[in-house]
Amino acid sequence: MTRQWNWFTGGIALGVVFLLAVFLVKPIGVSTEFVILDGIIWNALSDDLITKSPDAKSGYASTNAYLNKSGGSYANNVIKPIRYSPIFVLSMIVGAFLSAKTRGPQPTASDRIAPEVWRFRFGEGGTKRYLVTFIGGVVVLFGARLAGGCMSGNAMSGIMQTSISGYLFALGIFLAGIPLAIMIYGRK
Repeated sequence: MTRQWNWFTGGIALGVVFLLAVFLVKPIGVSTEFVILDGIIWNALSDDLITKSPDAKSGYASTNAYLNKSGGSYANNVIKPIRYSPIFVLSMIVGAFLSAKTRGPQPTASDRIAPEVWRFRFGEGGTKRYLVTFIGGVVVLFGARLAGGCMSGNAMSGIMQTSISGYLFALGIFLAGIPLAIMIYGRK
């Protein structure tokens, strides 16, 4: 039987990681890396997406307005993708895998398809859950880019830096998330 961290220990560990990230590198954020990955793929298929530009702050410009933001910094990240943020994203995936293999509870076969709360409300099949999860992920990523950053950047890093927008974003998450969860899963 493996011992799991309680919520308090996990929260302290998460806070320390965020604090170290801000002091050593920059605030944590993830959704921008999806934009950069799209740009890398697009740039591989297009000859004119990103060009060198002595006028741009980063030295690169893009025909895509989003990649050209902030003096071409996203265009620069597409051209030079080996940096802190993508390594951080890959490390999250590897860390989650290692945690699941070494410390996390091992889900039952049914839980691998859908958690108990989902099965109770919507049945045993996993197809609907996977479809809803995918659509939810697309909506969340679209919203994150529309808002200029994801939850980890806007809420978690923002709150840690005492940003008013971070507190407002976190409040919005709960004001929308709790009623939605009640609508989807019911009160029980």
